[in-house]
Amino acid sequence: MNRTMAAAPLFQALRLAYNDDIPDGYWGEKTSTLNFCEEGHPRIFLIAYMGYIVVGLGSTAFHTSLKYPMQLIDELSMIYTTLFMVFATFAYSKSNRFSVFLGSGLVLLAGFITSYYHITKDPVFHQGCYAALTTTVVLRSLYVMETQLRPVLTKRNGGTASRTLNTMWIMVGTGLGVFLTGFLIWNLDNAFCSQIRRLRRHVGLPWGALLEGHAWWHLMTGLAYYYITWGIWLRRCLEGREDEYRLVWPRSLSSIPVVVKAKKSD
Repeated sequence: MNRTMAAAPLFQALRLAYNDDIPDGYWGEKTSTLNFCEEGHPRIFLIAYMGYIVVGLGSTAFHTSLKYPMQLIDELSMIYTTLFMVFATFAYSKSNRFSVFLGSGLVLLAGFITSYYHITKDPVFHQGCYAALTTTVVLRSLYVMETQLRPVLTKRNGGTASRTLNTMWIMVGTGLGVFLTGFLIWNLDNAFCSQIRRLRRHVGLPWGALLEGHAWWHLMTGLAYYYITWGIWLRRCLEGREDEYRLVWPRSLSSIPVVVKAKKSD
């Protein structure tokens, strides 16, 4: 099948060489400590640029340069952003003293993770911290939704409470499903790196870009921001303002949910 596709005139006309194992990239010597299963040549990052920009300039800077400082900006920004989510999740409706204590603790935690990761350069440590923090945010939000929101929302507006909470659960499931699918693709990319690289170089560009597993991870995590929208909607409902805002989500798998200010006619 690969030989037939590679021999097709249209395929050959649109084909570019994928990678020539050039030791230095466009930005010079590569100093990052990891490159997952991605090709070293910067052209592949130009193809995925619009996807990377969704998840942050830091990630773009790392993947296009393969410089260690850019790697830190990419990976540590994931930690810092998630720590902000931890603060927002646990500090809601708490006292100022608790918020200051929590914020101080998270700053110390950020400093520890930064220092330890910079010293060890262990990607598993970074990935474990990110997974633990993200899991903490999701589980805490689920706990708040079921133990705090469900009783008050049922009492306040029993007619729509069940529908609202069911929609929230669908958002959580969809977001986690997309996120975990991207994570699976990334791990398959790492596990079968040599085979996938050979296949990418065989088919060339632009077709080989579709086999960039780590790029799919970035794209899918960018799409899986459902849990952020869920957090916004959860906060509005906890504040008793569910009538002032509404969730716009026409189709669960082919549209992106967004919380908007409700019009008076709504």
